[in-house]
Amino acid sequence: MLELTRDEIDDLFGTQRVGRIGCHADGETYVVPVIYAYDGRSFFVASVDGRKVRAMRVEPRVCFEVDEYAKTGWRSAIAQGRYVELTTDDEVEDALRLLRERFGGAPRGGGKAVGDTTVVFRIEIVEVTGRAVRR
Repeated sequence: MLELTRDEIDDLFGTQRVGRIGCHADGETYVVPVIYAYDGRSFFVASVDGRKVRAMRVEPRVCFEVDEYAKTGWRSAIAQGRYVELTTDDEVEDALRLLRERFGGAPRGGGKAVGDTTVVFRIEIVEVTGRAVRR
């Protein structure tokens, strides 16, 4: 097994489209897939106000995982981080712009334009690790 360098971890975070958020609150652990944008310091997500958001509001320490599998091996990276809900129109618009650039269909405008139950947040990276197996 190989340890990934920070550049290799950033490449993995930047090329994958689906990541998994792991959160824990009120005695329950919850892992859920999300699509995201990555700027090298944080992951940005627009999501409905549901179980994961409620858990992260209670306990903002979370992890974020991405992986990639191929016939030639696999690689995986995990970021320990902190949930930050975006509340100003400028923060929300900046996050939605990153998501639009990546996926092309994210809603435009501030929080009201994306719907009353939509929450836009970032996960600020505190620490990263990554591993790979090459065959």
